[in-house]
Amino acid sequence: MTLALVGIALTLAAFVWGAVLTGVARTIAPQFGLVDKPGGRKTHKAPTPLGGGVAIWLTTVSIFVVGGLILWLGRGSLPPELAVHASGLLTKAGPLALILGLGSLIMLMGLADDRFGLSWKPRLAVQLGLATILVVVGGLRVTLFPPFSSPILTGLLTIVWIAGLTNSFNFLDNMDGLAAGVGLIVALIFAAAQIAVGSLFVPAVLLVLVGALGGFLLHNRYPAKIFMGDAGSNFLGFTLGALTVAGTFTRDGYAPYGVLTPLLVMAVPLYDTISVIIIRIREGRSPFQPDRRHFSHRLVDRGLTAQGAVRTINLVTLACGLGAILLHQLDAVGACLVVAQTICLIGVVTVLEFGASRPLESKAHVPVESQASPNPNV
Repeated sequence: MTLALVGIALTLAAFVWGAVLTGVARTIAPQFGLVDKPGGRKTHKAPTPLGGGVAIWLTTVSIFVVGGLILWLGRGSLPPELAVHASGLLTKAGPLALILGLGSLIMLMGLADDRFGLSWKPRLAVQLGLATILVVVGGLRVTLFPPFSSPILTGLLTIVWIAGLTNSFNFLDNMDGLAAGVGLIVALIFAAAQIAVGSLFVPAVLLVLVGALGGFLLHNRYPAKIFMGDAGSNFLGFTLGALTVAGTFTRDGYAPYGVLTPLLVMAVPLYDTISVIIIRIREGRSPFQPDRRHFSHRLVDRGLTAQGAVRTINLVTLACGLGAILLHQLDAVGACLVVAQTICLIGVVTVLEFGASRPLESKAHVPVESQASPNPNV
């Protein structure tokens, strides 16, 4: 019970602190030129502050700095239920510092993109470089079944996974509350899946991220008063990607199929990224050329409002991820059924999107949202 209360306290503290810092960012961001101005593909009608991503980052980092100091200074007077885990949690300070440190660097890269605008090439180089450092220095690697479990293969897949998710959340940041809402759901499901197998370290980080995103959403829900910008979407995607690799989804005594959890929970962000790249290539354009072909835009083109599209994507994300929480308890048949269910959900979405008689349209002239990414990277 004490551990549960600690988790709730972390989430609530991050929620309140995140809401406060986002409010501060709304006030001071314009003074630093962090403003997303209307025009072009953008459909919001008034200049809107950026900087919400900095608030999300600062909330996450500061909560753990303060929490780590409290744990260190008070380790001799902790309740027995917490004291037994204190030394183990403190040994995780190094990996956590590496993840948050690299996440801070990618946040700064996104902040520079928000302020000055960067080409996709240096952005991708930074993403791949930081993911490589995480693999080489931190030793983080995805878990694969033999004979595909060689360190070289798992290392390469880890780099692709983290960089891919970083870009996926950057792609998702195109409507009010979308990237933050999906990130909150994903982080909450990952936390639940890892708590279910007895993990404590990564779920604690994820719950802080849940709180930080919740506080930000108070300001970012439609109509948004502030955007997270590339600083936020890059930090969110990179951190979630790293934590899914660092986390434990199965242990001795549990079925091994929990390692499939990240794929199921991230099904929607991955679907959006893969589908929009395919559309761009089929139309003879660069995969990195920005447009309004994302999952959310396609839903709006089919008749949904922007708010309806965001709710739909959130619900599909939740539906795809819920079954993943049980994977560590299932046999091979049960795991296959959960995976098949997720594939069917994505299949239904695809049919509804592309199988209708009315062709897919781009309605850039229709004000379906108040938010659009401030830089040409989605």
